Amino acid sequence: MKHILRGSVAASLWAVAMASPGLAQEASLPPAHLAGTRLDIIATGEVAVVPDMAIVGAGVVTQAENASAAMAENARRMAATTAAIRKAGIADRDIQTTAINLSPQYRYADNQPPAITGYQASARVTVRFRDVKLAGKVLDSLVSAGANQIDGPTLSIDKAEPLIDQARERAVVAAKARAQLYARAAGLQVKRIVAISEGSLDGLTPRPLPMMMASQRSKEADSAIEAGEQKLAISLSVTFELQ
Repeated sequence: MKHILRGSVAASLWAVAMASPGLAQEASLPPAHLAGTRLDIIATGEVAVVPDMAIVGAGVVTQAENASAAMAENARRMAATTAAIRKAGIADRDIQTTAINLSPQYRYADNQPPAITGYQASARVTVRFRDVKLAGKVLDSLVSAGANQIDGPTLSIDKAEPLIDQARERAVVAAKARAQLYARAAGLQVKRIVAISEGSLDGLTPRPLPMMMASQRSKEADSAIEAGEQKLAISLSVTFELQ
């Protein structure tokens, strides 16, 4: 019975392979064989770059005795805030509303149910700055327009793919250099690269940085965002054949 089952499976695979010439060609390829010594290398390539994009959150929190008054005041101040953002030259595609909230405020007393004393409304937008140097002045104008909450920034890179390709190239160069080192130490030579596998990519995830609240900023100086330097790093697993 086992021989019959294996024959059926083989016949089915043969039929599928004949129906798809490409699959038949792949199925006929022999497994990779190394005549020499196998060497596995994990190498990393890095590129240092100054972030060219910053994302900052700006919001307005208002309180009133009733819900409609809290929302109305919040909407008025939020409209002034977004108008200041647009006046600073920020495009509509870089302004996004991320939260609108309304919640009752309670007074608590012993042995009594909570009593509503008023309402708090809040709204928040995220602003994407494509010129990081302009972010500080825009943030100060937001506070003047009515924003009383600011958080961020999150720094990132706008067009990272060409930089990642540079990191890939450097990782391959590093892997080859290390393979040559091992080959010399072992009295061998590098014959060829058998396989390359791309591993983890670090540095592309935006990084949030601490920022002072708007109410704590110095009146003598504009707020500022220092972009610093960010590294994009990628790791590769490279298999060599030595002889």
